[in-house]
Parts: sequence; structure tokens; C-alpha cells
Amino acid sequence: MTSNGTTNSTEDYPVVRFYVSTVSFSLLLFFNLIINWTIVRAGSLRGQARFVLIFHLLVSALVYMGTNSVFYYQIHVSARPSRPACQAMITLLISSASNILLTLTVMALDRFCAVCHPLRYTASFTAGRWPWLLGLLTWTVALMIPLSLLAQSSDDAFGGTCGKEQLTGGKREKMVFISACTLVILYTYVRILREGRRLGVLNRRNRAGCRTIALHGTQLALCILPNFVNFVLGTLRQHKLIQQNTKDLSAVVVFAFFSLAQCIAAVVYGLRKEELLEQLDHRFPCCSRYLKAVLGWTVRANWPQTQHRTRERTLTTLTIVSEEVTQVPDRDEEEEEQEVETVVASHQSLT
Repeated sequence: MTSNGTTNSTEDYPVVRFYVSTVSFSLLLFFNLIINWTIVRAGSLRGQARFVLIFHLLVSALVYMGTNSVFYYQIHVSARPSRPACQAMITLLISSASNILLTLTVMALDRFCAVCHPLRYTASFTAGRWPWLLGLLTWTVALMIPLSLLAQSSDDAFGGTCGKEQLTGGKREKMVFISACTLVILYTYVRILREGRRLGVLNRRNRAGCRTIALHGTQLALCILPNFVNFVLGTLRQHKLIQQNTKDLSAVVVFAFFSLAQCIAAVVYGLRKEELLEQLDHRFPCCSRYLKAVLGWTVRANWPQTQHRTRERTLTTLTIVSEEVTQVPDRDEEEEEQEVETVVASHQSLT
């Protein structure tokens, strides 16, 4: 830091953050165009909560990376934007980052309800415009966070420059928010794992389900852990346990991993969905050829067989459950139907 409070171009590596943000923004722009356009145009997708949440997740990541690119570029060139322009950038940065975490939390709750309460979920959470209103709610909550922080900041905090100093306010509140979302996500995934094991869907032979859990765990770790790492780095620097250069370099590496997580989110949560892949094949056949080659290790390489294999897997599950039900004649008919639908819905959610 210089004496007047501005950030030196050799510290905190703003040019590196600018290039990382720009590359991530370019990749996310491509994914937003093909995935979100498909979700909006396909009626079978835009009525499902999980695809609507993917839409909001990708838009949040796109806004965050685009604003990051502009923010760190103006730091690199030592620009002096006006106070309203700086506040607008800070609001977009904090609200989009908060909405990413909020959307991931709601997505975990959505999968929890689909796996652990399939009948109630089908009747309540996939009807009408509820999925889109849920996304609008997360954006509203995310927007309240930076507005409350800006209301608490003093007029002298601006200082004529727009740097990372404006992003350091409310550290305790931010950590409470991140910790609460993390606990909710961990709880839902533990319950999903327990339910999958209880139903016999998630086991060592179900490689698709295990791979899905592993990819989701990696994605969530790349999104959440950087926040805790930055908090630890800041605490160590305050106690003078590490040098400023070490903290800056570590923060840049953490930022790169976080940016990577936003890019692979489109693969983990979007392109691995069979319904979305089928719609992409119809609407973007020129891109689907390359997506098959890139995603061959995470999805089935032969898309035309996807529907057949899914139907065969579902019928097999129904047959097994039906045979088990016929051995217990005293059970109620409604109870039998609920068990069948629970197993099928859980199996499809975990694969």
C-alpha cells in the first residue's frame, strides 16, 4: 500500500486477477449462451427448479467475473472512478458472490427435498412459477447484503480511489453468512448420502452416483474453501505471522481456484444432466459434437442411447421394488406406491 491509501500495481497482483477474471468471464459467457438459452426455450426444463437454479447460478457467476474484470482493470491502470460508479461495482461484486453461495445452498436443499421427500417435492416445488420466484428471492437477499454494508460505511471510506479497501468491510458478518450456508449444504448432502445408502442406490457398483457426489464435493470445496482461506490469511497477516507478499500471492492463487470453480459449475450442475444434454443436441448440434468429446469422462458418450438406458434402469428398479412388495401382502397400496416413486426419484437424482 502507498501512503495515500491506493494499491500499488505490484501488490495483490491486480493484472493477474484481471486476466483470470477475463478468461473466466469468456468461458462463462459461452456456457450462459448455450445452457441458459436452452433452459429458457425448452418448456420441459424451465419448469423444473434444478434447471432454473442452474440458470441463476450461471448468471451470477457471469456478473461476478465480468465485474471483477472491470474492477481489477481500473485498479491496474490507476483509474479514479466516481463514488457512485465505485459503489455500483462493489454492490455487483458482493451481491453476485453472495448469490452464488445462496444458489448453491438452495440447490442443495432442492436435491435434499427431491431425494428425501419425493412426493411432497413433486407436488409443491415444481408447480407454476415457483422455481423462478425462488431465484428472484435469492437475488433479493443477496442484494441486501452489500446495501447494508454500504449503509454502515462512512463517507471517508471512499478516499478518491476504488480499491480492495471497499471490499474489506463486514468481515465478521460475511463469515457468519458463509458458515451458515456451508452448514446447510453439509447437512443436506449428509442426509442425501444416508438416504441413498438406505435405498441401496448409492454403492460402489453405482459409479455414476459416486462420481456425481465426488464432482459436487469438489465443486463446493472450490467455491467455499477460498473464503475461509482468505479469512485465515488476513488473520495471520494481522498478527504479523506472514509477510504481505506471501498473503498477496496466496490470495491470487485462491482467487484462481475460485474462478475455476465458477467455470466448471456449468459442467458439474448443467452439462451432466441428461435432459439438458438432449435439448442441447437438438438446439446446438455444432457445439454438441465438441461437448461430447470434452465431457466423455463425466457423461455417457453416446447420447442417443441415454433415454433407452435411463428407461431400462428405471424399469429394472420398478421390477425389483414390485417383487419386494408382493412378498408383503399386508402393506397398504398407497405405501407401496410411495416406496416405488421414492426409489426411482432418488436413483435418478444421484446418477
